[in-house]
Amino acid sequence: GESIYGPIGILLGLGFWCFPHALMLLCTTLGTADARLYEAARVLKLPSWRRFVLITLANARYGILSALVLVFTLAVCDFAVAKVIGGQYSLLATDIFKQVVGQQNFTMGAVTSVFLLLPALLAFGLDRWLARRQRGQLASNAVIYRPVPHALRDGCCLIFCSLIALFIVTLIGVAIYGSLISFWPWDLTLSLRHYDFASTTPYGWQPWFNSLTLAAGVALFGSALVMLGSYLVEKGDGFGWLRRLISLLGLLPMAVPGMVLGLGYIFFFNQPGNPLALLYGTMALLVINSLCHYYTVGQMTMQAALKQLPSEIETVASSLKLPRYLTFWRITLPVCSPALLDVAIYLFVNALTTTSALVFLYSPDTLPAAIAILNLDDAGQTGSAAAMAVLLLFTAMAAKGVYFLLSHRLGRRTQRWRQR
Repeated sequence: GESIYGPIGILLGLGFWCFPHALMLLCTTLGTADARLYEAARVLKLPSWRRFVLITLANARYGILSALVLVFTLAVCDFAVAKVIGGQYSLLATDIFKQVVGQQNFTMGAVTSVFLLLPALLAFGLDRWLARRQRGQLASNAVIYRPVPHALRDGCCLIFCSLIALFIVTLIGVAIYGSLISFWPWDLTLSLRHYDFASTTPYGWQPWFNSLTLAAGVALFGSALVMLGSYLVEKGDGFGWLRRLISLLGLLPMAVPGMVLGLGYIFFFNQPGNPLALLYGTMALLVINSLCHYYTVGQMTMQAALKQLPSEIETVASSLKLPRYLTFWRITLPVCSPALLDVAIYLFVNALTTTSALVFLYSPDTLPAAIAILNLDDAGQTGSAAAMAVLLLFTAMAAKGVYFLLSHRLGRRTQRWRQR
């Protein structure tokens, strides 16, 4: 008898939204398992549960705890889910949105946003504590782990994953169905007229092209920046305080709600005397803002991958007098290429669908599709809003298909050395 509007709806919505973030981190961590450890455990006749505890969980503890920290921070800072389905249940992030947007009380909104920085500090401290106890788990002669088929275990995992997939597909299916309804809830006949954006919306197709440009820019420049920053933090020599500062700055954006980031960008870039004021209202500013907003997950993913590399790689390269850039290009980058592709597709999809970080920064010429969806829904054009949302969904699916193709081909070229 409980209403979906409130804590129940928020939990379901946040679970659906945070699932891909945690999954990417955990897949990267579990994908580096060394088959030799499992083979030694079988030789010693260790039971399955002990192999799981002593090998799988022990080697993946950094990635698991990093995923917990990430999901905690995402849930604390999110406002979109709570705004749509939270009802009268108030959260800190939604209070900031109400104060800034509804009451124009920028001072109180800024004060409240300071409290959302506390999870970032907590996450940074926990991440540093875990990093000091994390050792390179990918030895130079490691063998990639291939699970041995087991009917009972595989069947249980299939059922569990199928239930999660069914939940996700059901939510997506409802959105697709809503985009095909002529006029909800009065005329339930199916029609494609909502997809004719040129005649049914004031924006036409321009928001979709803007979102493609935004997502491509964030994925391209963001992947390079994440790789460079994570490499300097994990593999750099000296300047420990600077590397810790870079790591801290990389964690902070995830603790700041998107509307607070956008508000800060307004104060900074909209000053007449600021030479960077030329960026205000341009696509370049949207790219910078989105990259800062989603940088943390990419950094955590890439650092988790770099931590798997054995430390003797740099030692051997130094003894052979190989320049650092050559070691990076021939060893580090190929080994970490799967994680780099994960970061690229993550940045692309999230930049394609982000709303809160850009809600204060777009201009009529740079209106993204995700914000156009909100505007259409506010105007009562639910069918057109659902249609544009489905278009973004299929765009993200197409990008994911390209990602799988590149990942498969690149994996055969760069990860073959781990297969025996």
